Formats: sequence, C-alpha cells, structure tokens
Amino acid sequence: MEQKNLDKALDIYAKLMMGEEIKASGSNSNLYRDYIDNAEVYEILDVMLKRLNLHLYEYNEALYLTAGDGNKTFGYSNEELKKAMGLRNNRELYLVYFIMYQVILCFYKDSGSYQFVESVSPSEVLERTTSAFAKTMSKLDVLVSDEIEEHSIKSIAILWDEMAISLTEDSDESGFRASRGSRSGLVKIALNFMAGEDLLVSAE
Repeated sequence: MEQKNLDKALDIYAKLMMGEEIKASGSNSNLYRDYIDNAEVYEILDVMLKRLNLHLYEYNEALYLTAGDGNKTFGYSNEELKKAMGLRNNRELYLVYFIMYQVILCFYKDSGSYQFVESVSPSEVLERTTSAFAKTMSKLDVLVSDEIEEHSIKSIAILWDEMAISLTEDSDESGFRASRGSRSGLVKIALNFMAGEDLLVSAE
C-alpha cells in the first residue's frame, strides 16, 4: 500500500464527512478521478467504510456517503425517527418510509427519459402513494420473497387504506397538516422531515 494512496482515500472520506462535494467537475474533481481511476484508493476506501458501517455511492459523476443499516453514529435508529416525526409505532414509520420512497421516485430520471421534475405537491405525493399501494398489492405474490415480508406490506397498505384522506374539509394544499390521523397528514410529516434534513426545499 502506497502512503499517497492512503492519504487520497482519507482525503475523500474527510471531505465527504465535512459535507463537501466530490464530483467530476469542481474543486475536488481530482479526488473524484482518484476514486474512479485508482484501484488502490478505491479498495482502501471500501475497506475503511465497511469497518465504519458506511456506504459510498457513485451517481451521475459524483460521490455520496450514506450510513449503513443500524449505524447509530451516522444514522437514525427507528426509535429516534419515530420521536422526530411524532409517530407511535413501526407500522406508521414504515408507512412514512413508503411515502418518502414515492417522493424520491417523483424526481427520479432514468437514462431513457429527458424529463426533469423541479417540484412536487403534497396532493401529487398522496395520489402517487395510493396508486403505488394498489399496484403493489395486485402483484404481491411476485414482489415479495417470504410470508413475513408479505404480511409487512399488507399491514401498512391496510393502515393507509383505513385512513381518511384528510381531517379537514380543505381541498387545496392548505389542507395538508402534519398529523398521524390521515393520509394527507402523514404525507406532510414525510415532506416536513425531508425538508428538515435538506433533502427537499419547501416552497411555502
């Protein structure tokens, strides 16, 4: 192992931990090239991050660092997330996870599409979530691998289906108030949390 490659791997880790961008263009482009082109830098960083229970992803010519499953130092535990979002149990938490996943899909652009979405409204997220549950439940025997997983998906789908769309009479966006008691309320909880984590920018 060469010392210079160890130093490069540590520089990549340190800058990502400090919130700096590492991408093909910009002030840290040399570190991006080191990660992509230098096999030893890649391997050192891979071993180091596995020990720390962290994951590094390369997407669209940029590097992203995320916490591994159960990482209590760099991530949230289920209990911490429930407390942060005012949720009572794991079923509500997993439902909010599902809503967040639908939000992410709203902005996802595959290689075959040139469409770009700049914003999404709470009502669009609500409609997309309802539609996604309907599609998932219709293909449940294909999508899940075991009985426990099937029960988990059914459980949150039933919870969503039993909820009122809104606890207010408002039909516009102002009717979306964060609460556990309605679909629109859970959508607002999900969007508020994502905005608080700087994953979204609120237009309100």
